[in-house]
Amino acid sequence: MRIAIFGNDNASSTTVATALAKLINQSNELQLDELNPEVVISVGGDGTLLSAFHHYKDLAEKIRFVGVHTGHLGFYTDWRDNEVEQLVSSLERDNGQSVSYPLLDIKVEYSDQGEPDYMLALNESTVKKLFGTMVGKVYIKDQLFENFRGDGLCISTPTGSTAYNKSVGGAIISPRFNAVQMAEMASINNRVFRTIGSPIIIPPSEELTIVPNVSLHNVLTCDQLMVKDRPIKAITYRISERRIYFAKYRHTHFWKRVGNSFIGDDMNE
Repeated sequence: MRIAIFGNDNASSTTVATALAKLINQSNELQLDELNPEVVISVGGDGTLLSAFHHYKDLAEKIRFVGVHTGHLGFYTDWRDNEVEQLVSSLERDNGQSVSYPLLDIKVEYSDQGEPDYMLALNESTVKKLFGTMVGKVYIKDQLFENFRGDGLCISTPTGSTAYNKSVGGAIISPRFNAVQMAEMASINNRVFRTIGSPIIIPPSEELTIVPNVSLHNVLTCDQLMVKDRPIKAITYRISERRIYFAKYRHTHFWKRVGNSFIGDDMNE
């Protein structure tokens, strides 16, 4: 089986990646292949796994990811940095088992008549304005839903619902739902301007379109990637037909991940 190792520059991550590479090179069942892997091992934290996903997104349907965390407990990581030998043994016994999560399709159109950009997010996308209030129209399935004024909007996948979305008051959604969530960031609500003021969840049969007032100060993010200094005309979101796959050797159940990440030891009392 062909394996790629994708790590960050942290010293502990480098140590783990080196140990993994040594064991894989000693194995008769495994080989290192950074260009055409079947399994990608991310060594670091959730940010490293996001980077690995975007690095290999064109191969998303052909590969499975495995996360090894080398610092704080990661939401996407199943293995600790002291379990390298156990992980390699699991890879050698691999039979193709996997679990998959939804992804977010993003289409970005520009007012300068340039070609649209097509992006893919694992966690979320945000629309903000660097200076002043972001103003824009929100459409659901081509129907105007609201006129938004505030800091910005966060559109997330179910797995991304535990990330930035949660910090701005969004709901946590099981990845069993193929849904898109939109949460408002510091929306302006008074007798003149009104928004829904609550997170909304969009089914896969519908799409969400944001049409911001044209400004070079508008910023779009896709996970840790950023689009700025271009006049954004519209951003359209929908659940992708593509998915991300994780090798299911001992893949932690979603709600157990949520409990471990946000409740911790108290959940066992």
